[in-house]
Amino acid sequence: MKTEQNLSERKKKILYAIIKTYLDTGEPVGSRTISKYTDLNLSSATIRNEMADLEDLGYILQPHTSAGRVPSDKGYRWYVDSLMEEKEQQIVEIKDMMLEKADKMDQLLKQVARVLAANTNYATMITAPSYNRNKLKFIQLSKVDERQLVAVIVMEGNIIKNKIVNVEQEIDNETLLKLNMLLNTSLNGMSVEEINLGMIARLKEQAGIHSGVISDVLDTVGSVIQVEEDLEIYTSGATNIFKYPELSDKQSAKEIINAFEEKQQLAELVTKTMSDEDNKGIQVYIGSETPVQTMKDCSVVTTTYELGQGMQGTIGIIGPKRMDYEHVMNTLKTLMIELDNIFHRKE
Repeated sequence: MKTEQNLSERKKKILYAIIKTYLDTGEPVGSRTISKYTDLNLSSATIRNEMADLEDLGYILQPHTSAGRVPSDKGYRWYVDSLMEEKEQQIVEIKDMMLEKADKMDQLLKQVARVLAANTNYATMITAPSYNRNKLKFIQLSKVDERQLVAVIVMEGNIIKNKIVNVEQEIDNETLLKLNMLLNTSLNGMSVEEINLGMIARLKEQAGIHSGVISDVLDTVGSVIQVEEDLEIYTSGATNIFKYPELSDKQSAKEIINAFEEKQQLAELVTKTMSDEDNKGIQVYIGSETPVQTMKDCSVVTTTYELGQGMQGTIGIIGPKRMDYEHVMNTLKTLMIELDNIFHRKE
């Protein structure tokens, strides 16, 4: 259902500026406004002529004599189709980066944040994947020498951790086998959250004089989980906040910018998103619903992406309450699907 896009580049830029300005302000758009908005360096008279052509072509309407223009249905269709083309191209670029630079996750995530900020005109954040709710597949204790063991812990998604465990006295092969059996029969298939203090106490009791080995192994298992302070959060577009008058007053803007710089409050937002077992998919927090106090005048849209079994991260977009929710949610949905598909395909 695409409109004919037989428009010159100049007309496209002017039409885009009209629609974008109207979406931002809700007011009919005049030629003087467009002359400031675009980089064409055209006079108001030239822009008026182009706007008259766009009106004749049915892309914009003039609701009142001598008033500015507003988009028609045909104009909105052109705008949406253009956005879709841009989004598809951005997804292709992200996909290429994933395939070529999967070993450089930080660069990829920074790029995703930048693309989202440019695509939506809002502030964006994305976290590096953590291994919450990941399950143990296998634990192997092996001798290094008389006083050292190496513990190899394999999680779902083939996440592997190694730790050297010091022992006070040499452990013979039979005892080592029993410890391996004890750990694997007790812990295999369990998530870290399911390993409670009672279970740890029973394992230590069964291990007897080797309870210290059990403690060291479980400490390593726990280290697989990234705690809140260690969350890597990549952000972009914080200064987009200044584009919206209701958020750009000195105090509100300062608080929001500080939240993006210090990131502790963003970590709280991520924790809230990740802990809501019943809230899968895209979540929208409006105003006071937002877990972050300094963003009470904003809307926050989040979703969880997966890069493999148990590896999850959060994507968030922060903007004014009058944000373009449909565009934001569609963008997040498309990106989430692409991230999931590519990393599941690479497994």
